[in-house]
Amino acid sequence: MSEKTNKDKKSTPSPIINRKARFEYEILEKFEAGLLLVGSEVKSLRAGQGSIAESFIIIRSDKPLLIGSFIAPYEQAGIRQNHDPKRIRELLLHKREIRRLLSKVKEKGLTIIPIKLYFNDRGLAKLELGLAKGKKLHDKRNAIKERDINRQVARDMRKYR
Repeated sequence: MSEKTNKDKKSTPSPIINRKARFEYEILEKFEAGLLLVGSEVKSLRAGQGSIAESFIIIRSDKPLLIGSFIAPYEQAGIRQNHDPKRIRELLLHKREIRRLLSKVKEKGLTIIPIKLYFNDRGLAKLELGLAKGKKLHDKRNAIKERDINRQVARDMRKYR
């Protein structure tokens, strides 16, 4: 009975986070979706070579699509085996989730945004989606003010330790 060492464990890559999402939008609900990727895209994401900052999600003919995401070409793959870095990627959701998202987007004027791209414990690429409502300018100013106050409080707490 041998114990697993640190070398035996797979290191999960750090998630790719859309930092603008929480600043620009108020997230009302979260969903988890799978991604339809090719091999070179998976390898590139595992190396941390991707961005979802400028991307958005639309539902076209009952298929959710991730548009505007960037996954860098995998360097070790040949020219023919590599992928288009800006291609439209299909998301994998249950039909009832797709119908629910579609009805909310049409009904209330909400939007669907990507929040985080990560690998789960089984090694599958997952995308955390958010059903979101755009923030107004004064909401953004309040968020900045609140963040500054929290930083100052943290500094003061460290100073008096």
